[in-house]
Amino acid sequence: MEWVETTAETIELAKNLALDQLGVAEDDAEFEVVEEPKQGLFGRTRGEARVRARVRPNTPRGKNERRDRGPKRTPRAAGEGNNSRRGPKSGSDRPKREPRPPREERAPRTDMPPVDPATVSVAATTFLNGLLAAASLTGSAQATVAGEDIDINVTGDEVAMFVGTKGATLMAIQDLTRVVSQRRLGDHETHLRVDIAGYREKRREALSRFAHKVAADVLASGQPRVLEPMNSADRKIVHDSLVEVAGVETRSQGQDPHRRVVVAVAGSDSESDD
Repeated sequence: MEWVETTAETIELAKNLALDQLGVAEDDAEFEVVEEPKQGLFGRTRGEARVRARVRPNTPRGKNERRDRGPKRTPRAAGEGNNSRRGPKSGSDRPKREPRPPREERAPRTDMPPVDPATVSVAATTFLNGLLAAASLTGSAQATVAGEDIDINVTGDEVAMFVGTKGATLMAIQDLTRVVSQRRLGDHETHLRVDIAGYREKRREALSRFAHKVAADVLASGQPRVLEPMNSADRKIVHDSLVEVAGVETRSQGQDPHRRVVVAVAGSDSESDD
């Protein structure tokens, strides 16, 4: 029987997935743990467990075992073997096992009370402070809560290393913080935003200045300008910066991650879904 390979959050889950594919009970399978999940921050695991499994092969009888089966049968008379009735041959006396039925998906819980945004902010800042400590950086995360909006600012020495090129690392940390808070508290309706070393405000100011310069060039030349690809947050900054500039308009074109802002003279053809 060929090996099958499965991955899951834990070794036990990976084994269960393999048994589902093989259609046998655990006693009838053999496993090899290829990779175990690693321990991460705050006791959480990183990566996935990887397991190989196959149906346990039937062990062939040894020579000595075959010799001990009893006295040899006496030879039959000629023609006796042709006239005797014999049962149908079978490769195995074991009955075929029915495939396991698929596991039922658990229905989402609907009786959970709403999560207080202040509780979410505590979970998020705790995670971010732990991230700084794990990276041996001196700094802290401070949260401001306004209704369902949570703004967290991370400050300290060398924390700017967590910003990344054009804020890519910052966005990844923000997404990770959201996931951690949801894992701990369940789904919630809060809007969480993370800023590191004041990057967002600096980025907003720089993009706004750049957008106004581009608008001036478009008005002077009458030719549209297609900007470099931007994420949705940066595109919104450009749109908002030029919305009140007379004589120009902005639109977006293309598909993410290559979606761009076009700055053109007002009245030209436009199509945008930003």
